[in-house]
Amino acid sequence: MSVFVPESGFKEGMWSAVFHSVNAFNNAGFSLYSDSFSSYVSSPIINLTVGGLIVIGGIGYQVIMEMYLWLRARFNKSPVCTVFSLNFKVVTSTTVVLLILGTLIFLVLEYNNPGTFGSLNFPQKVIAAWFQSVTSRTAGFNTIDIGKMSDAALFMTIALMFIGASPGSTGGGIKTTTFRILFSCTAAVLEGQEDVQCYQRQIPPAMILKTISVVFGSLLVAFASAICIQLANPELEFIKVLFEAVSAFATVGLSTGITAKISFVGKLVLIATMYVGRVGVLLLMSAAVGDPKPRAFKYVEESLLVG
Repeated sequence: MSVFVPESGFKEGMWSAVFHSVNAFNNAGFSLYSDSFSSYVSSPIINLTVGGLIVIGGIGYQVIMEMYLWLRARFNKSPVCTVFSLNFKVVTSTTVVLLILGTLIFLVLEYNNPGTFGSLNFPQKVIAAWFQSVTSRTAGFNTIDIGKMSDAALFMTIALMFIGASPGSTGGGIKTTTFRILFSCTAAVLEGQEDVQCYQRQIPPAMILKTISVVFGSLLVAFASAICIQLANPELEFIKVLFEAVSAFATVGLSTGITAKISFVGKLVLIATMYVGRVGVLLLMSAAVGDPKPRAFKYVEESLLVG
């Protein structure tokens, strides 16, 4: 409000402030401006406020509720000790790490890029890198021209979009908990452990299988979508096509500017990809396959070479 009202007047400024606040919290990414927030790339108020709303909307309602109960207990000086759930610990820690890591990587990759961060001073570059790290996690707003980013930065954005937000949130992607379980599985193998642990809790084998299924199915959908769009539009760069496909799957809304150039068939593929990403890969596959049938027998275990 403190930015939009002085620029557009009270009525239009208030409407713009409310519209973008709701969009940010819901990770929708719709903007009333043709360049999204590119005009406010150096505005700390816009970057921090919108970025904060995106993060809050993306961590999930369970995490928000646990944080609210903890703050209420601290404010009321309640003697009851609040014990955070494993979901809270995983979501908050993974989100913080991804935000910090994304900010540092974007800052390094785009530091001297004249099309993005090159004309900004150092504090402005840090703010722009922070916002890019936040918005890549299914938000859809942008303060820089995505089409002018380097291929390395585009690939980093693709990775963040694919991971997405957290369970029970307004964002998409495979979710931060899925990524964390997969990371913990890799760490357990490297440490020679036979079970997967996280914050002194053991992850059930069924959850690990579900995690692998979500990641594998999501990769298949994203790459199949990118290949289909590339076949329908061979003149487009594949990195940008892959960017569009992952952005659609994670329901992010970011684009390198080639959406209008994609053919009718390619746009149908994007629509289908968005639907699959929003409904969920496993849920869609379960609906297609039907209810699982219990087995009356169990096969003998046998090992094989992996890796």
